Amino acid sequence: MAVPSPSDKAQIRAGALHKRRAYARALAPELRANLEAQLARIVLPHLIGARVVAGYHPMKDEISPYAILDALGDGQTGALPWFADRDARMMFRKAPAAEAGPWGVLQPPPDAEAVAPDFVLVPLVFADRHGTRIGHGKGHYDRALSNLREAGPVRTIGIAWETQISDTALPPDPWDVPLDAIATPAEWIICR
Repeated sequence: MAVPSPSDKAQIRAGALHKRRAYARALAPELRANLEAQLARIVLPHLIGARVVAGYHPMKDEISPYAILDALGDGQTGALPWFADRDARMMFRKAPAAEAGPWGVLQPPPDAEAVAPDFVLVPLVFADRHGTRIGHGKGHYDRALSNLREAGPVRTIGIAWETQISDTALPPDPWDVPLDAIATPAEWIICR
């Protein structure tokens, strides 16, 4: 399999970020909340039996996982990414997000319990229906998911707006960790 050129992936990422931004900013707040609630209705049945579900604190244009995390059942714990500093490995700590992390994104405090999720809700910039994901290009999720999978089973669910799903296969890099499934407010996509 040929490795895509960095400029190809950068071009795809830039176009997908523009498309995501335009879509999210065109949503009225009530419609956005309704779409995120619909996403939760689609995802929650797949989390039955999960112990620790990791989400993320969304950036402005990303779909929020909070409707999912807020609806977790008894015995289920919500977790969020945590970084000690910009060069640190991403780990997960029990939610809620309470302070700004190294990039200004809210994260749990450093004394929140570190956890190993068995399900991870993964943000994305763009993904195809086979589970190939393009993120922001820093590799935090690929490294974290690889480490989690070395320690035991973990299921990954990419969550996105419908406009972030490509019907055309995307070029994976050798280090990309494929998603098990993708959910949008309109559909559940089984990837592997």
